[in-house]
Amino acid sequence: MKLSVVIVNYNVKHFLEQCLHAVYKAAKGIETEIFVVDNNSVDGSARFIREKFPHLIFIGNTENVGFSRANNQAIRLAKGEFVLLLNPDTVVEEDTFSKVIDFMETHPDAGGLGVKMIDGKGNFLPESKRGLPTPEVAFYKMFGISKLFPHSKRFGRYHLSYLSESEIHSVDVLAGAFMLLRKKTLDKTGLLDETFFMYGEDIDLSYRITQTGYKNYYFPGTTIIHYKGESTKKGSLNYVKVFYNAMIIFARKHFSGGKAGILTFILQMAIWFRAFLSILNRFVVKIFLPVFDAAFIYLGYRFFTPVWENLRFEPGHFPSHFLTIAVPVYIVCWLTGILSSGGYKKPVSIYKLVRGLFWGTIAILLVYSLVSEEYRFSRVMIFMGFAWSVISLVVLRLVFHVLKIKGFRLDLKKTKRIAIAGHSTEAQRVKKLVEDSQIMSELAGFIALDATDRGENYLGEIQQLPEIIRINRIDEVIFCADNIPSAQIIRTMLELTHLDIDYKIAPPESISIIGSNSIHTAGDLYVVNLNSISKPANKRKKRTFDVALALLLLVFSPFLIWFYKNKKQLFQSSIHVLTGKKSWIGYCPKLPDYSKLPQIKPGILNPADLFPDVTQDTEKLERLNMLYAKDYSLLTDAEIIFKSWENLDRQIQ
Repeated sequence: MKLSVVIVNYNVKHFLEQCLHAVYKAAKGIETEIFVVDNNSVDGSARFIREKFPHLIFIGNTENVGFSRANNQAIRLAKGEFVLLLNPDTVVEEDTFSKVIDFMETHPDAGGLGVKMIDGKGNFLPESKRGLPTPEVAFYKMFGISKLFPHSKRFGRYHLSYLSESEIHSVDVLAGAFMLLRKKTLDKTGLLDETFFMYGEDIDLSYRITQTGYKNYYFPGTTIIHYKGESTKKGSLNYVKVFYNAMIIFARKHFSGGKAGILTFILQMAIWFRAFLSILNRFVVKIFLPVFDAAFIYLGYRFFTPVWENLRFEPGHFPSHFLTIAVPVYIVCWLTGILSSGGYKKPVSIYKLVRGLFWGTIAILLVYSLVSEEYRFSRVMIFMGFAWSVISLVVLRLVFHVLKIKGFRLDLKKTKRIAIAGHSTEAQRVKKLVEDSQIMSELAGFIALDATDRGENYLGEIQQLPEIIRINRIDEVIFCADNIPSAQIIRTMLELTHLDIDYKIAPPESISIIGSNSIHTAGDLYVVNLNSISKPANKRKKRTFDVALALLLLVFSPFLIWFYKNKKQLFQSSIHVLTGKKSWIGYCPKLPDYSKLPQIKPGILNPADLFPDVTQDTEKLERLNMLYAKDYSLLTDAEIIFKSWENLDRQIQ
């Protein structure tokens, strides 16, 4: 056995599906075994993988045992000369495995190897090559000095940012997302340290590889996509704690005496420092907009109060406590109205803002009618304040949106212009997926792979992609992975990194479309919404309907049985439904694959009973099942019963 691929999965079955399609392509011509270790996922991963990829070696854990232990479970069974630890949110090129194995075989000093990684928009991921996190290196990284001087050999050692990303280098640390290891090296170093639950295990193993006399190599001869769809976001306080605590474990394990103490102290300081910054950032973000709103409203009153006095009354008409007491009370009412209306939630909504100001004004007028004459200054001033608040706060938000200030963008619900690249048949399938996923999109057209495949609504060939994007104002390109090699997709993304567009990949025979818009966010996922029938409320409705109808049939069975030929079967079906073994309405039977649909009880009737002419058309039956699951309604069940009541004595299938 030449290669053993080990993938640890935790609740990312759609990413894993795409990853495995690419892995099988890359493994052609290479004696390969593929392991998937599932850490007790709750998204249906285990059943999905067993049914869709029956030939791989599946290990299903009954608890989340962590990344290191899960990898070790497979490594102990691996027979390959080389072991590849691969993240499920990655896409490899078709020749990735052959290239990295050739490199390892021609470099006997290589114990481990990592490759060039890009995110879902084609941007280079700096963790592709890293240095050892010594106290000095860790200090520069955690306090931002490495970002200020990325090309400095002293300050840029954490990500080795002073080294070219296009050249082969010997590096200290490999990324756990793609970590090719020589089995003989693992025999010397030992397996992953299971003290590390998540994060840090790749640094620890990389360090042990160099300690045994081998080298770790960064190899840019092949490129992979890493969507970075981790369960823990890197900006979160939880990530900071888990990651830096892993670094503390590493320091205490490998650094002795004062060096370990210094690094541990720096890391602990970093945890507290980052925690303080995180709390401070949240506080500032929460009060930033309300403070600006209050300031703008108050400044407006400072301006138009004397103007209104001169026009309508005389200077000094309003007492000093109008601006010091009354106006702040107005402002508090308006801000409370905005808050209650959801006007401070992200993304920003103009409608919720104006609605909040309106109800705030109503509250002010109610209070105004109840207070003594001393504090009834002028209703006109209240309405002027409302008008000024609407104008100034809307303009303020528009300015923030135009300036692209993070966290203060408007909720404009922009419709994406999408182009699909692939052969006509597959492109049409993907088009239907996009429609069923119910995202706000507009299909600009299709991109052919060559001149012989120009289908309907053809925009051009894939070689013309930059021009197609520019002329047709494309926001997103979806690649059909069944037609386009991963290497070509990755190469195209690298060539077009200067364009501000998104990319998605549609795996073959899948109901998911996967991509990523930022190296700091988890991958984006378009998936047909098949959860409607599996929602708890809908499950209760469906069960109530089943029980009610079963009881009704049993109660009136002395009269109803005369309308049915198979009287015994009608009675048995009612009992089966009543006990929860069956449902009156289920999926269309005798179809090969139900793994894409939420599980429900087998039915006596099914959606095809509404359309008797499609019973022999497998594609239409699958479509009916999908629509039934996605758009479940009690009315649908009632309609099926009403139109097919004479079939309630049908033999249970």
